Amino acid sequence: MAAMLFPTTFLASGGIVFAFENSTLPGRLILLSLFLASIFSWSVMVTKFRVIRHAQRRREQFLDAFRADRQPLRIYTDRIRFEGAPVFAIYKAGCKELTFQLLGSAEVDETFRARLDIAQKVTSSQMRVVTTAMERAVGETALRLESQMILLATAVSGAPFLGLLGTVWGVMETFGDVAAAGSANLAAMAPGVSAALITTVTGLLVAIPAMFGYNYLVTTIRAMIVELDNFAAELASEFEHKYVDHERTRSWK
Repeated sequence: MAAMLFPTTFLASGGIVFAFENSTLPGRLILLSLFLASIFSWSVMVTKFRVIRHAQRRREQFLDAFRADRQPLRIYTDRIRFEGAPVFAIYKAGCKELTFQLLGSAEVDETFRARLDIAQKVTSSQMRVVTTAMERAVGETALRLESQMILLATAVSGAPFLGLLGTVWGVMETFGDVAAAGSANLAAMAPGVSAALITTVTGLLVAIPAMFGYNYLVTTIRAMIVELDNFAAELASEFEHKYVDHERTRSWK
Protein backbone atom coordinates (compact mmCIF):
# COMPACT_ATOMS: atom_id res chain seq x y z
CA MET A 1 0.00 0.00 0.00
CA ALA A 2 2.83 2.38 0.86
CA ALA A 3 4.48 1.69 -2.47
CA MET A 4 1.23 2.44 -4.29
CA LEU A 5 0.75 5.74 -2.47
CA PHE A 6 4.33 6.91 -2.92
CA PRO A 7 3.97 8.53 -6.37
CA THR A 8 0.81 10.40 -5.34
CA THR A 9 2.36 11.55 -2.09
CA PHE A 10 5.49 12.66 -3.92
CA LEU A 11 3.53 14.73 -6.44
CA ALA A 12 1.24 16.22 -3.80
CA SER A 13 3.96 17.19 -1.36
CA GLY A 14 6.47 18.53 -3.88
CA GLY A 15 8.06 17.24 -7.03
CA ILE A 16 6.32 18.16 -10.26
CA VAL A 17 3.37 19.97 -8.64
CA PHE A 18 5.69 22.07 -6.49
CA ALA A 19 7.86 22.89 -9.49
CA PHE A 20 4.87 23.86 -11.64
CA GLU A 21 3.45 26.12 -8.94
CA ASN A 22 6.75 28.01 -8.77
CA SER A 23 7.41 28.17 -12.52
CA THR A 24 7.43 31.51 -14.31
CA LEU A 25 5.32 32.57 -17.29
CA PRO A 26 7.97 31.58 -19.89
CA GLY A 27 8.34 28.22 -18.21
CA ARG A 28 4.59 27.61 -18.26
CA LEU A 29 4.40 28.60 -21.93
CA ILE A 30 7.09 26.05 -22.70
CA LEU A 31 5.22 23.44 -20.65
CA LEU A 32 2.07 24.22 -22.64
CA SER A 33 4.00 23.80 -25.90
CA LEU A 34 5.36 20.46 -24.73
CA PHE A 35 1.89 19.35 -23.68
CA LEU A 36 0.53 20.14 -27.15
CA ALA A 37 3.49 18.35 -28.75
CA SER A 38 2.73 15.31 -26.60
CA ILE A 39 -0.90 15.31 -27.75
CA PHE A 40 0.10 15.51 -31.41
CA SER A 41 2.78 12.83 -31.13
CA TRP A 42 0.50 10.39 -29.31
CA SER A 43 -2.33 10.99 -31.77
CA VAL A 44 0.04 10.27 -34.68
CA MET A 45 1.36 7.12 -33.02
CA VAL A 46 -2.07 5.73 -32.18
CA THR A 47 -3.40 6.52 -35.67
CA LYS A 48 -0.38 4.97 -37.39
CA PHE A 49 -0.51 1.87 -35.21
CA ARG A 50 -4.15 1.33 -36.16
CA VAL A 51 -3.55 1.98 -39.86
CA ILE A 52 -0.58 -0.39 -40.00
CA ARG A 53 -2.39 -3.15 -38.09
CA HIS A 54 -5.39 -2.86 -40.42
CA ALA A 55 -3.13 -2.75 -43.49
CA GLN A 56 -1.28 -5.89 -42.43
CA ARG A 57 -4.51 -7.77 -41.80
CA ARG A 58 -5.98 -6.73 -45.16
CA ARG A 59 -2.69 -7.55 -46.89
CA GLU A 60 -2.89 -11.14 -45.74
CA GLN A 61 -6.48 -11.40 -46.94
CA PHE A 62 -5.59 -9.94 -50.32
CA LEU A 63 -2.56 -12.16 -50.87
CA ASP A 64 -4.57 -15.26 -49.97
CA ALA A 65 -7.18 -14.30 -52.57
CA PHE A 66 -4.58 -13.31 -55.17
CA ARG A 67 -2.57 -16.52 -54.85
CA ALA A 68 -5.62 -18.78 -54.75
CA ASP A 69 -5.34 -19.33 -58.52
CA ARG A 70 -3.14 -18.36 -61.48
CA GLN A 71 -5.48 -15.69 -62.84
CA PRO A 72 -3.84 -12.36 -61.92
CA LEU A 73 -6.77 -10.27 -63.17
CA ARG A 74 -9.50 -12.25 -61.41
CA ILE A 75 -9.79 -9.94 -58.39
CA TYR A 76 -9.88 -6.91 -60.69
CA THR A 77 -12.52 -8.36 -63.02
CA ASP A 78 -14.65 -9.54 -60.07
CA ARG A 79 -14.47 -6.01 -58.63
CA ILE A 80 -13.35 -7.29 -55.24
CA ARG A 81 -12.00 -4.55 -53.01
CA PHE A 82 -9.41 -4.73 -50.24
CA GLU A 83 -9.50 -1.13 -49.10
CA GLY A 84 -6.89 -0.28 -46.50
CA ALA A 85 -4.31 -2.68 -47.94
CA PRO A 86 -1.44 -0.75 -49.57
CA VAL A 87 -0.60 -3.82 -51.66
CA PHE A 88 -4.08 -3.64 -53.23
CA ALA A 89 -3.31 -0.12 -54.48
CA ILE A 90 -0.30 -1.53 -56.35
CA TYR A 91 -2.41 -4.35 -57.76
CA LYS A 92 -5.17 -1.99 -58.85
CA ALA A 93 -2.73 0.36 -60.58
CA GLY A 94 -1.06 -2.51 -62.43
CA CYS A 95 -4.35 -4.09 -63.53
CA LYS A 96 -5.76 -0.76 -64.64
CA GLU A 97 -2.77 0.00 -66.84
CA LEU A 98 -2.56 -3.55 -68.21
CA THR A 99 -6.24 -3.64 -69.19
CA PHE A 100 -5.83 -0.26 -70.85
CA GLN A 101 -2.93 -1.62 -72.89
CA LEU A 102 -4.90 -4.78 -73.75
CA LEU A 103 -8.32 -3.30 -74.47
CA GLY A 104 -7.82 0.44 -74.82
CA SER A 105 -10.03 0.96 -71.75
CA ALA A 106 -9.71 0.10 -68.07
CA GLU A 107 -13.45 0.13 -67.37
CA VAL A 108 -14.86 -3.15 -66.11
CA ASP A 109 -18.32 -3.71 -67.63
CA GLU A 110 -20.50 -6.61 -68.75
CA THR A 111 -18.40 -7.27 -71.84
CA PHE A 112 -15.05 -7.00 -70.08
CA ARG A 113 -14.42 -10.74 -69.72
CA ALA A 114 -15.36 -11.47 -73.33
CA ARG A 115 -13.14 -8.69 -74.66
CA LEU A 116 -10.30 -9.84 -72.43
CA ASP A 117 -10.50 -13.41 -73.77
CA ILE A 118 -10.05 -12.30 -77.38
CA ALA A 119 -7.63 -9.44 -76.69
CA GLN A 120 -4.22 -9.54 -78.32
CA LYS A 121 -1.30 -9.85 -75.94
CA VAL A 122 0.85 -6.80 -75.25
CA THR A 123 4.46 -6.25 -76.25
CA SER A 124 7.41 -5.89 -73.90
CA SER A 125 7.42 -2.12 -74.41
CA GLN A 126 3.77 -1.96 -73.34
CA MET A 127 4.60 -4.13 -70.34
CA ARG A 128 7.24 -1.63 -69.31
CA VAL A 129 4.51 1.00 -69.15
CA VAL A 130 2.55 -1.29 -66.82
CA THR A 131 5.65 -1.79 -64.64
CA THR A 132 6.18 1.97 -64.51
CA ALA A 133 2.59 2.46 -63.36
CA MET A 134 3.12 -0.02 -60.51
CA GLU A 135 6.40 1.64 -59.51
CA ARG A 136 4.64 4.99 -59.42
CA ALA A 137 1.90 3.47 -57.24
CA VAL A 138 4.56 2.09 -54.87
CA GLY A 139 6.05 5.57 -54.50
CA GLU A 140 2.67 7.20 -53.86
CA THR A 141 1.71 4.54 -51.32
CA ALA A 142 5.05 4.93 -49.54
CA LEU A 143 4.45 8.67 -49.23
CA ARG A 144 1.04 8.03 -47.68
CA LEU A 145 2.49 5.54 -45.22
CA GLU A 146 5.21 8.00 -44.19
CA SER A 147 2.87 10.98 -43.87
CA GLN A 148 2.84 12.76 -40.49
CA MET A 149 6.02 11.00 -39.41
CA ILE A 150 7.68 14.43 -39.42
CA LEU A 151 5.59 15.28 -36.34
CA LEU A 152 7.09 12.37 -34.42
CA ALA A 153 10.59 13.21 -35.61
CA THR A 154 10.09 16.80 -34.46
CA ALA A 155 8.86 15.66 -31.05
CA VAL A 156 11.86 13.35 -30.64
CA SER A 157 14.46 15.95 -31.56
CA GLY A 158 12.75 19.18 -30.51
CA ALA A 159 11.11 18.39 -27.16
CA PRO A 160 14.38 17.89 -25.18
CA PHE A 161 15.84 21.12 -26.57
CA LEU A 162 12.65 23.02 -25.78
CA GLY A 163 12.75 21.63 -22.26
CA LEU A 164 16.42 22.56 -21.94
CA LEU A 165 15.60 26.08 -23.07
CA GLY A 166 13.05 26.36 -20.26
CA THR A 167 15.55 25.06 -17.73
CA VAL A 168 18.30 27.47 -18.77
CA TRP A 169 15.82 30.34 -18.81
CA GLY A 170 14.54 29.44 -15.35
CA VAL A 171 18.03 29.07 -13.86
CA MET A 172 19.01 32.41 -15.39
CA GLU A 173 16.02 34.12 -13.78
CA THR A 174 16.73 32.40 -10.45
CA PHE A 175 20.30 33.68 -10.34
CA GLY A 176 19.07 37.10 -11.43
CA ASP A 177 16.67 37.20 -8.47
CA VAL A 178 19.46 36.07 -6.12
CA ALA A 179 21.74 38.80 -7.43
CA ALA A 180 19.01 41.40 -6.99
CA ALA A 181 18.37 40.23 -3.43
CA GLY A 182 22.09 40.46 -2.62
CA SER A 183 22.18 37.16 -0.71
CA ALA A 184 22.05 33.49 -1.65
CA ASN A 185 20.52 30.73 0.41
CA LEU A 186 19.11 27.32 -0.41
CA ALA A 187 15.57 28.14 0.65
CA ALA A 188 15.42 31.08 -1.77
CA MET A 189 17.01 29.24 -4.73
CA ALA A 190 15.27 25.86 -4.42
CA PRO A 191 11.84 26.89 -5.80
CA GLY A 192 13.34 28.60 -8.83
CA VAL A 193 15.72 25.74 -9.66
CA SER A 194 12.96 23.19 -9.18
CA ALA A 195 10.66 25.18 -11.49
CA ALA A 196 13.45 25.43 -14.06
CA LEU A 197 14.09 21.68 -14.11
CA ILE A 198 10.45 20.73 -14.72
CA THR A 199 10.66 21.76 -18.38
CA THR A 200 13.57 19.38 -19.04
CA VAL A 201 11.72 16.55 -17.30
CA THR A 202 8.60 17.26 -19.35
CA GLY A 203 10.62 17.46 -22.56
CA LEU A 204 12.07 14.02 -21.90
CA LEU A 205 8.64 12.62 -21.05
CA VAL A 206 7.45 13.83 -24.45
CA ALA A 207 10.51 12.72 -26.42
CA ILE A 208 11.09 9.22 -24.99
CA PRO A 209 7.71 7.66 -25.95
CA ALA A 210 7.86 9.46 -29.30
CA MET A 211 11.32 8.01 -29.92
CA PHE A 212 10.18 4.42 -29.31
CA GLY A 213 7.06 4.93 -31.40
CA TYR A 214 9.00 6.58 -34.21
CA ASN A 215 11.60 3.81 -34.37
CA TYR A 216 8.93 1.11 -34.44
CA LEU A 217 6.87 2.87 -37.09
CA VAL A 218 9.84 3.67 -39.32
CA THR A 219 11.05 0.07 -39.21
CA THR A 220 7.57 -1.30 -39.90
CA ILE A 221 6.86 1.14 -42.73
CA ARG A 222 10.19 0.40 -44.39
CA ALA A 223 9.41 -3.31 -44.26
CA MET A 224 5.99 -2.66 -45.79
CA ILE A 225 7.55 -0.65 -48.63
CA VAL A 226 9.95 -3.53 -49.36
CA GLU A 227 6.94 -5.86 -49.42
CA LEU A 228 5.23 -3.53 -51.89
CA ASP A 229 8.28 -3.64 -54.17
CA ASN A 230 8.37 -7.42 -53.94
CA PHE A 231 4.69 -7.73 -54.77
CA ALA A 232 5.04 -5.35 -57.72
CA ALA A 233 7.80 -7.61 -59.08
CA GLU A 234 5.66 -10.71 -58.46
CA LEU A 235 2.67 -9.18 -60.22
CA ALA A 236 4.81 -8.04 -63.15
CA SER A 237 6.09 -11.61 -63.50
CA GLU A 238 2.52 -12.96 -63.54
CA PHE A 239 1.55 -10.44 -66.21
CA GLU A 240 4.65 -11.33 -68.24
CA HIS A 241 3.77 -15.02 -68.34
CA LYS A 242 0.12 -14.58 -69.23
CA TYR A 243 -0.31 -11.36 -71.20
CA VAL A 244 3.01 -10.53 -72.94
CA ASP A 245 3.64 -11.76 -76.47
CA HIS A 246 7.43 -12.16 -76.63
CA GLU A 247 7.30 -13.58 -80.16
CA ARG A 248 5.61 -10.45 -81.47
CA THR A 249 8.13 -8.32 -79.61
CA ARG A 250 11.05 -10.13 -81.24
CA SER A 251 9.51 -9.89 -84.69
CA TRP A 252 9.38 -6.12 -84.40
CA LYS A 253 13.09 -5.82 -83.61
